Amino acid sequence: MPRKTQNKPVKKSFPLRVNAEVLEAVKQWSEDELRSVNGQIEFILREALRQRGRLNRQKQETEDE
Repeated sequence: MPRKTQNKPVKKSFPLRVNAEVLEAVKQWSEDELRSVNGQIEFILREALRQRGRLNRQKQETEDE
């Protein structure tokens, strides 16, 4: 069940299959930036969506805080 805390968006979990080489690169990147692998994947996805104008502007500002 999604959980919601104060001022934080609802988070949902789902399984992800990914190439071993890609996962290893993400693991290394996450270590370099002191994030969890999950946090790094979310960061990468959010940045890609933002660059392409796919995120709601209000949601972007809320998630950045």
